[in-house]
Amino acid sequence: MLVFKSCSTVNKLSLACCALFAHGTGIAAVYAGGKAPNSAYDLYFKNSYPQLSVERLGLLTTMRLDLQRLITGWSPDIELAAPRDSKYIPAPAPSDKAKEDPNERETSGKIVEYNTMDIDFTQLAANEKNHQLKEMHQYFEQVQPTAKNEYTGKYKGYNLILITAEGFSPYAIHKGVTPTLYKLVNSGFQFTNFYNPIWGVSTSDGEYVACTGLIPKNGVWSFKQSGKNYLPFVMGNQLQKLDYKTMAFHDHSYTYYGRNISHPNMGYIYKALGNGLDVKKTWPESDLEMMEKTIPEFIHNQPFHTYYMTVSGHMQYSFTGNYIAHKNKNLVQDLPYSEQAKAYIATQVELDRALKYLLDQLEEAGVADKTLIALSPDHYPYGLDMKTINELAGHTVEKNFELFKSTFILYTKGMKPITVTKPISSLDIIPTISNLLGLEYDSRLLMGQDVFSNASPLVIFSNKSFITDKGKYNAVTNTFITNNGETAADEYIKRMSAIVEGKFHYSAKILETDYYRKIFSGINNGYKEGS
Repeated sequence: MLVFKSCSTVNKLSLACCALFAHGTGIAAVYAGGKAPNSAYDLYFKNSYPQLSVERLGLLTTMRLDLQRLITGWSPDIELAAPRDSKYIPAPAPSDKAKEDPNERETSGKIVEYNTMDIDFTQLAANEKNHQLKEMHQYFEQVQPTAKNEYTGKYKGYNLILITAEGFSPYAIHKGVTPTLYKLVNSGFQFTNFYNPIWGVSTSDGEYVACTGLIPKNGVWSFKQSGKNYLPFVMGNQLQKLDYKTMAFHDHSYTYYGRNISHPNMGYIYKALGNGLDVKKTWPESDLEMMEKTIPEFIHNQPFHTYYMTVSGHMQYSFTGNYIAHKNKNLVQDLPYSEQAKAYIATQVELDRALKYLLDQLEEAGVADKTLIALSPDHYPYGLDMKTINELAGHTVEKNFELFKSTFILYTKGMKPITVTKPISSLDIIPTISNLLGLEYDSRLLMGQDVFSNASPLVIFSNKSFITDKGKYNAVTNTFITNNGETAADEYIKRMSAIVEGKFHYSAKILETDYYRKIFSGINNGYKEGS
């Protein structure tokens, strides 16, 4: 039997010195790597990006930092909440509120209206004892709101169909094979620089971004977790206040990803397979059949808002393991692509047929020209091999930015096609639709922005890379690719990286603290909790 004796004092001191030396060496290495965004120094002291932190600091250090930050309530080093527009004048002091509408500011003799609500963040911060909430009030007070514009209220009173389409991408659009998708893309708003970044919980996080205008929190199912929170800016809750009939449908399992918790909380009567939606159980199920079964439930109730989460475009993309691909196989056989590419397009044919049926029913009901249709993907079709994606694109696809470039459909019958070239993302969907419908919302409290406003564009990716009007910043390589030879100063990169970090941090805090409930408590805004 072995007997272990206690270490002597000298040995204890030696171990302590070794530990201090190792720690000091590590800190020195952190400093030696420079202080650029997402450098080891930035990740250790100022930033939070676990995936990159593991790569540059190691797993144990990352775990220790996460635990330490959780215990201490740490927040990242954020210099600015959002880029400042010199024309914007902050809200008046509380004593001046009776004299001036907080949603209007006078600039050079011209009244500019902003998409804001009567929220006095300064007063909220002054009265708040909780340090975290006080910090949030101070952050949102300095966020630049977006101005109302020529598109504000353009579709006020319209019906709204909002769709998150499983695995949809530009590769699904073929004039001969998917003619309805082709029509919607080319006859409505044409967004030539739309990005659909992928997040940690793939489909659910993609839905969360498109429905809430918030960035998902890393490491949790944000949508399911939001089911207990007050969500005043999601379309269901906004339009329910205006007496719209609000319904949501999904042609797969009712409880999948906890949608039975998240979707009723958004103000919807929610039906899916196993709870009120009777579609044939296949894998995947049919979007067309979902439309056929559900449209009669709302189309004669004016005004209406319906949300669809489709499933027909789901992987795996093969003709033997995918019911929808097999069903539509004969329609894609003549395409000049590989079997996997053709199987993928075959799944999107079902979405195309569903949309054709929807348009026909809107036309028959006489409401096509009073219904706005908005459709975006949940994520790029990552079930495809990269070689297949390259095949469909016709070239080798760049993986940090181009891989996530996609298509956002925004259409109503009879509109004149309008091209929008500024970089936008799925984060911008909720504020954009809110502005188009003339809804009352506060643009400071969403992480995206109205794409028709004059705000500088900002597209954010899960690895904290970003795209602005000046170019593209790759956060992993710490390189900025400029547009048209423009030079981006280090200070600009630093400031924009701080803005991106702030959006990640405070978006997560909105979810964690149920922040909307706290700032709107006591305000009678017509929201029916749990409806």
